[in-house]
Amino acid sequence: MTPTAAQTLAAIKERDALVCGVSEGILGFSIETATGWTGFDVDFCRALAAAVLGDPGKVHYVPLNAENRFVVLKSGNIDVLSRNSSWTMSREVELKLVFPAATYFDGQGFILRKGRNATSALELDGAKVCVEGNTTTALNLDDYFRANDMRLERITFSEASEAVKAYDAGRCDVFTSDVSQLYA
Repeated sequence: MTPTAAQTLAAIKERDALVCGVSEGILGFSIETATGWTGFDVDFCRALAAAVLGDPGKVHYVPLNAENRFVVLKSGNIDVLSRNSSWTMSREVELKLVFPAATYFDGQGFILRKGRNATSALELDGAKVCVEGNTTTALNLDDYFRANDMRLERITFSEASEAVKAYDAGRCDVFTSDVSQLYA
């Protein structure tokens, strides 16, 4: 166990609670309801609390957006981050993050209105695409269009919910995100 991990574990035990960073709301993964937090990522936090503290209820959830999730983790304001985050070499090296295991395999997709009649992302040349910034999704979007010699008008938002609202309002033709988030 690394010294940092040992310090985190000691802090959790002393506090008698796990502080877990989750998304601000992705149905099926982490969403706050009238009866509390629910979803796969939330259940993972409960399992950690049960393993470390013997009680799955000893968790405090901190909703985080894509832009601030790693900043908050690195600051020590949360003990663990359990939310959609791509495991990349640059995040391991530059941010010195440790990804202990993949909990969900996902991919990137596009959602668009039926009226567009596209059957392939290769038919999106010249599209206005809404995307959440500071994510691998935004980087992948640019790479995909560049690799396929296609033009796009990228409309970037700091929150996924803002990108969805813009898509719903017709400000863009396409919304791109993790496929699981598109389903949610």
